[in-house]
Amino acid sequence: MSAKIVREQVISSALQLLDKLGMEGLTMRKLADMLGVQVPSLYWHFANKDALFEAVADTLLEEVATTATAGEQWQDMFFRISCEVRQALLAHRDGARFLARTYPLSGNVARISSQMISSLKDAGANDRTATWGTFSTLYYVMGFTIEEQAFSEKRPDHNQSPDLQALLLRYPVAASAWQHILKSDPHEGFHFGLNMALQGLAHYLLAPEK
Repeated sequence: MSAKIVREQVISSALQLLDKLGMEGLTMRKLADMLGVQVPSLYWHFANKDALFEAVADTLLEEVATTATAGEQWQDMFFRISCEVRQALLAHRDGARFLARTYPLSGNVARISSQMISSLKDAGANDRTATWGTFSTLYYVMGFTIEEQAFSEKRPDHNQSPDLQALLLRYPVAASAWQHILKSDPHEGFHFGLNMALQGLAHYLLAPEK
């Protein structure tokens, strides 16, 4: 069996383990057991645990931004790629938290960010604005999706705890906002925040550099 196939098997098995046990359950020992090998065998293909996790994190994004639309405006590209990143992370348990933990400067991250940065530069942004505009958007996507995945795993009776009920009675404004979030579709919340961020970035492109 070729080294390439073995490497792909390790990554694929790591993703399966992530989906089954979550980020805390993905250990080198459990991964080796799943593959039927000893832990040192994993280091034939990855220098260390961090290198393996970075490869797994990069794989989460392999289907993102693989197609391009001729003449697409930067706002449309940012919206499309942001939605694709979110869906890619939601496809795996703890996907967003896992990517944030490693956040590798890897092939797929470089490919995706290059497209976004280039689109802003084509719109007239300087290096600073194009860089921070791109990564601030990606940070928003990761942060929202981390919260979304964490919230989905909370126990159904979490909102009925006496401590939380007392807290909400003490802060009715927060209670009202919390109820709105509970009743809202997460897609609505994500799109609202993303559109707000992109509108702010569009305004910033028109403003003089400070």
